[in-house]
Amino acid sequence: MNRTGSGLSYYVTPDKGLDISLAEMHGVPVSWSAGNGEPHPAYFDQREAEWLRSASGGLLMTCGLSQVGAPGKDSAGAYGLHGRIHHTLGRQISSWAEWEGDEYVMKLRGVMEDTSIFGGRIRLTRMIMSRLGDNRITIQDTVENAGFHPVPHMMLYHFNFGFPLMAEDTTVTLPEGNSFPRDPDMDMSRMGEWQAPDPQHKEQVYYHEPKKGSELISARIHSPSFPVNHECSSSMGLIVELEWDAAVLPKLVQWRMPGAGEHVLGLEPSNCWTKGRSAEKESGSLRILQPREFIQYRLDLKFINHL
Repeated sequence: MNRTGSGLSYYVTPDKGLDISLAEMHGVPVSWSAGNGEPHPAYFDQREAEWLRSASGGLLMTCGLSQVGAPGKDSAGAYGLHGRIHHTLGRQISSWAEWEGDEYVMKLRGVMEDTSIFGGRIRLTRMIMSRLGDNRITIQDTVENAGFHPVPHMMLYHFNFGFPLMAEDTTVTLPEGNSFPRDPDMDMSRMGEWQAPDPQHKEQVYYHEPKKGSELISARIHSPSFPVNHECSSSMGLIVELEWDAAVLPKLVQWRMPGAGEHVLGLEPSNCWTKGRSAEKESGSLRILQPREFIQYRLDLKFINHL
């Protein structure tokens, strides 16, 4: 667990791709956790949508590295929902803290590989950092084709936010650009609003293409009533801002699910949509990594007390 000393604390799970599970501000959860708990990756079933039975939720679930979204089949064989990386054990894990000038920096590093005998070999090297006194999480990832043949690469950062951050007065500000629903019958009028849990509500997925020319993209959640101190019933409100590099993650997927039992907002920077690898290949947008080629990703998640 990391604590910044100014309100933010979060847990990193080494046996699930160094993803981030519970995250809290002043002891109050900001992340959403699935009812699955945190089952060991040995229980993972990669067929079809079985990923949903062992996915943990939490602040971050990484999806990829060669498949994101709907299950399907292509020339490489059958593939399941969202790929394997969230269920991959980390290796070479280390944590340390050091002074960088006047700042005390806490770091965690690990390596995960999506590989098989006679298959491709994609390596993810992850660094997670926070600074003392700064309520911010920085994720620095390097994805490399460590094999000898070209491999498809799909990447999506599945950030999950839940109650009480997501309350009826919460608003969501999305980057400027073109937006459209995954399914044609979805209502787009409430993308930036939130609502009370509804047992009849079905998930909604929206695709956002931020306008060109922006190097950094950000999305923001504002919760005016987020509690800080239950004992004195005070509330300062909270702003959560997610920022990422548009050059390597040019898309944003929004998962809106204010259902009863799954009351969650997903903000998901990505290099693809969520219709699966075959759909990306058919559209000509599937990213291919050549042998020894690598991509670097950086995302910053900031938590700001708001008076």
